[in-house]
Amino acid sequence: RLAAAAAPRPATREARRRRYTRFAEERGLACAEVERAEGEHPGGLKGCTLLLEGDRAFGLLRGEKGAHRLVRQSPFNSAAKRQTSFASVEPVPELPEGHPALPPDVAELDPADLEITTARAGGAGGQNVNKVETAVRIKHLPTGLSVRAARERSQALNKQAAFALLRGKLAAVVADQRAAALADVRGDRVLADFGASVRSYVLHPYKMVKDDVHESSQALDVLDGALSPFVDARLRARARDGT
Repeated sequence: RLAAAAAPRPATREARRRRYTRFAEERGLACAEVERAEGEHPGGLKGCTLLLEGDRAFGLLRGEKGAHRLVRQSPFNSAAKRQTSFASVEPVPELPEGHPALPPDVAELDPADLEITTARAGGAGGQNVNKVETAVRIKHLPTGLSVRAARERSQALNKQAAFALLRGKLAAVVADQRAAALADVRGDRVLADFGASVRSYVLHPYKMVKDDVHESSQALDVLDGALSPFVDARLRARARDGT
């Protein structure tokens, strides 16, 4: 299971969300939007959380982590000036208690290291929505990492989901630390640190999508979900570099 949190500026509207939902359809992954924050402009999107489920979902999308840059003519500027906006994408595995992939120091979380708060869940839905504090937010004090779960109708289920997300985030941090240590030994820190890579989507004055392992002139197709060439190129690069 994969919870991918994308936090674009409102100007990028639905582009990021649409790209990953259509990619999920193409690869046979179940995809559901579990949380969203509307932007200031009509139809804009500040951020959203997508839940992707399927075979190797996290492995497919872990290379999407990082900043994504969009260059286009601004639809909000009467002079149609070129605008650059950014979105951060954070793939996080959901790791329930007892999952074999959990590192020992993540499997058992010290309650003293956690700050747990509740809030009312937003949006349309069942009778509990906006009436009972069903949404749960957990902050891991030593690292500052925090997660929020609000998709379930009960606080207990949301708390369980939040813990699974927090364990996934902490496990990803441990994996990144190990990769960084290995890269320092091998002398290829930049190659191993895939989360730092930035992909650019340029729509003006020319059309091009490019990152450090692949590029395409079919920018509109990529924005519409034709991500497989980029994802597959990333997987090949990871296999080649042993990371």
